[in-house]
Amino acid sequence: MAEQRVYRLGYQLKNREGEVVDSSAGAEPLHFVSGCGQMIEGIERAVDGREVGECLEVTIPPALAYGEHQPEKVRKMPRSMFQGVEKLEEGMKFQTDSGDEAQVVKVVGFEDDQVLVDANHPLAGITLYFDLEILEARDASPEEIEAGEPLA
Repeated sequence: MAEQRVYRLGYQLKNREGEVVDSSAGAEPLHFVSGCGQMIEGIERAVDGREVGECLEVTIPPALAYGEHQPEKVRKMPRSMFQGVEKLEEGMKFQTDSGDEAQVVKVVGFEDDQVLVDANHPLAGITLYFDLEILEARDASPEEIEAGEPLA
């Protein structure tokens, strides 16, 4: 990657079957400074050197997105850790604080008095299929590089 640039991207995220599962239509486009770690590597690589008006179809493997699903991030926790939750169900998400950093876990099952939780990113292990449109592409200012985000 050459100089750090500011990109604003219209996007559609599709599943393997080509169905749109997320889109910037009616929402904010992706807006980031390249090289600052805000955006997944696969998108940064895809837009590097591109200019306004270009449209791309991009397939991003897990290694360039949210990583592979890590089985060691699925673990058992005692039900007692969920006191105050009236009805504990699969799919529920909770924020935990391990001391180092906050983490979101998803309930994925139950075993006796244990709750199975998954701390993987929801898109870990999944290949992403994007349609991207470059809406803005310009050199980042020193202030934007320092802030790690677009300022305008």
